[in-house]
Amino acid sequence: MVSGKVPSINISLEAISAFISRAKGETAINKIDNQINELVGALTDPIIVYPGGWGDTLPEWLKNAITLERLIENMKANKGEQSTGTDAEACAYLNTASLAMPIDSDWSQIYLYVAGKTYTRWRKSEIPKDIRVDSLTDHQIASLNRLKEWLYYRRTTARQKVKKAENLQQKEVEAAKRKAEQPALFEF
Repeated sequence: MVSGKVPSINISLEAISAFISRAKGETAINKIDNQINELVGALTDPIIVYPGGWGDTLPEWLKNAITLERLIENMKANKGEQSTGTDAEACAYLNTASLAMPIDSDWSQIYLYVAGKTYTRWRKSEIPKDIRVDSLTDHQIASLNRLKEWLYYRRTTARQKVKKAENLQQKEVEAAKRKAEQPALFEF
């Protein structure tokens, strides 16, 4: 048995993240492609609303706020934070949900909280004191965070479905073009 000093290893965080990136197969080009994809998604992804036909009642300022908040979230994600839905997206979803069906006390508080934050931030005015909610319980915060994660998941999967459909259509067009250009070798 050999005794002695244990050698120390000095590895920087940059080296570790580079190793992890290589292990995942993530290259600088893939990272840039993902960032561009997320940026385009922030501008073009659909606004997720509660089913029931109330989606067309969203005010224009809220639609613009959703786009701007998505861009802000995109910048945060580029700095290493976890991507998630925004307060404005949660406000739009809860707005349409509350129009389609009654919502319970917790979701009412969550809706008033995100609506107050969103309205104050983008409309530059205050919510009346009698309906303003300044804080949420831990359970309500967890519910809001789950909603934001779900909204982000829904809009990104919608983007992926559209991209798959476009790729499939492009392949079909290319196959039809090749078939039209290729001479028939055997015609019976």
